[in-house]
Amino acid sequence: MMEPSVQHVHTPAVSFDGGDLDCGNGLLLLIRKHIDPLERGQLLEIQSTETSVESDLPAWCRMTGNELVSWTKDGKRRSFLVSKGAFSGGAVQEHRSAASKPRAIELVPVTIPASLPSPASAPAIRPLSVMGIGSWPRPRWMLEALHDHMEGRLDEASFQASADDAVQLCVGAQLRAGVDVVTDGEQRRDSYASFVGGLLDNCQLIPLTDLLPYVDDPQAFEQELRALDVPAAEVRHPAVFGPLGRSKPLAVHELAHVRGLTEQPVKVALPGPYLLTRTMWMECISDRAYQSRETLAADVVRVLREELAALLARGAALVQFDEPVLSEVAFSGTTSQRSFMCGALSEKGDSQAELAFARDLLNAVVAGFPQERVAMHMCRGNWTTDESKAMTGDYRPLIDTLSALNVGTLFLELCTPRAGEMAVLRQLPDRQRIGVGLCNQKHAHVESLDDVLHKAEHAINLFGRERVLFNPDCGFATFADAPVNSSQIAEAKLRTLAQASQILRERHRL
Repeated sequence: MMEPSVQHVHTPAVSFDGGDLDCGNGLLLLIRKHIDPLERGQLLEIQSTETSVESDLPAWCRMTGNELVSWTKDGKRRSFLVSKGAFSGGAVQEHRSAASKPRAIELVPVTIPASLPSPASAPAIRPLSVMGIGSWPRPRWMLEALHDHMEGRLDEASFQASADDAVQLCVGAQLRAGVDVVTDGEQRRDSYASFVGGLLDNCQLIPLTDLLPYVDDPQAFEQELRALDVPAAEVRHPAVFGPLGRSKPLAVHELAHVRGLTEQPVKVALPGPYLLTRTMWMECISDRAYQSRETLAADVVRVLREELAALLARGAALVQFDEPVLSEVAFSGTTSQRSFMCGALSEKGDSQAELAFARDLLNAVVAGFPQERVAMHMCRGNWTTDESKAMTGDYRPLIDTLSALNVGTLFLELCTPRAGEMAVLRQLPDRQRIGVGLCNQKHAHVESLDDVLHKAEHAINLFGRERVLFNPDCGFATFADAPVNSSQIAEAKLRTLAQASQILRERHRL
């Protein structure tokens, strides 16, 4: 820690007073709100009376790539001058605002609808239909728009206009490939799951690196972050600071735009309730809003039910809940160590208890809705193209859990050898369709038509032609900043699946 200065030499662009908040009790949420809209090299002044900030803030700066330029101390009052990114040294700062009083995190009152809308009709999804899992690589300009919007430099209307253009390109690629069901490619999302943190009431998106002061062993946490293939400073994590509410939709606007582009059935992917609960339950943040993980989970279920009802009422053919963390529970042993599997950072308990918890949460979300229009997807990790860094294990430890899910379709990773033999899944009930992973989204090469046909025929022999759908093992860009493939390769892979489907429909008279 540098020594305090008598006074700051440079003038901040923005100043705010954090009062006696410490970094593990809301101060970082306020810092993030103030620093995000700044340009790189601009200065933020943080005023504080909390002693621990002297040691925590330099660590935060180091992890996030920001720079502590100077700090002063006058009795209990401290002032820290932080540059967004590296400080150039002599740039004149535009003084945009100042705050002399402590600012609290504003809680939004939660409104619970009296009733949920009924599902509207939607096109049926035929056997052997081809579709993506969800995500699609974003154009470079869309990535820029995502970051500018999250950091407050791009207004909502401009962001949505850019996203509309990106979705049109994504849907066009899927239609050229010949898919039967389209998605919007999750173009508006920074990742497949954390995006809800920027939409739900009393939740805020913060970079993974901002979590440093919240963990028990900051040094070990920092080392793990640096080992991630996913850029930890870019991937954001939802931090809950009050009761969760859904005053605006999570994905209804995505569905509406896609349905204006095509008559094909549309699938919408949402993060599952177990994934969100594991992601959002961070000690020292969540426990100030919720007494336990279970009380948080109850609100997660509620907001997902509200969103599911709205999507089905607007004509979504299928709503898919992503629960990749099930594989982390099944294959990482009984350790309670934190995991970065697809963004699930909180600790977990006994594997069987966790699987039962996940089962009950998803069944609570879908209760009362048409099973044929709800699905679940799981894989073994999609944050890296290095197969050796993802989970390995067949579906045997998960069969009971999967069989007990009240969803009509399971979209499963089956192309990669890490997933084991497909025959293990013969124990699944006949009421569940199987979305069979027929191409590996991590590989740059496009699978041959013969290989896809061979695996697809094997699936039909195991499950029956009426129960089989075709898909990649996972999305092509689960994390916006870390796509596992290009849009050109993604389109080519889906085209091969569509060609195989056409041949098999003729062969099996479908």
